[in-house]
Amino acid sequence: MDKIKQFCIILLFSFAGEILNHIIPLPVPASIYGIALLFIALQTGIVKAEHVDKAGQFLIDIMPIMFIPAAVGLLESWDIVSGSAVKFAVVMAVSTVVVMAVAGLVTQAVIRMRGGEKK
Repeated sequence: MDKIKQFCIILLFSFAGEILNHIIPLPVPASIYGIALLFIALQTGIVKAEHVDKAGQFLIDIMPIMFIPAAVGLLESWDIVSGSAVKFAVVMAVSTVVVMAVAGLVTQAVIRMRGGEKK
């Protein structure tokens, strides 16, 4: 029952993100608005981490399953995608390396800003 309450809290912020998406004329996905609202609520103490931790962990645990429909959709339209498969592979490889590099640099910058590594 605890997970259901927590999941309802997450859904509430997701719904608020949907509303903001229709009100604010920016090309920002509704899920980003919802995540930002939940983040703000967590940072300000409106929502405590323990109010959403179990449901959040559950959603993270099942995340790989959520990619199955997208993969099936790609397989069903393989005849359309196959002509550009090499381009897609190159873009994925380059973007993966760029994301890893940027994440590493940002992490190093944050560690330096906090006073270096603690040993």
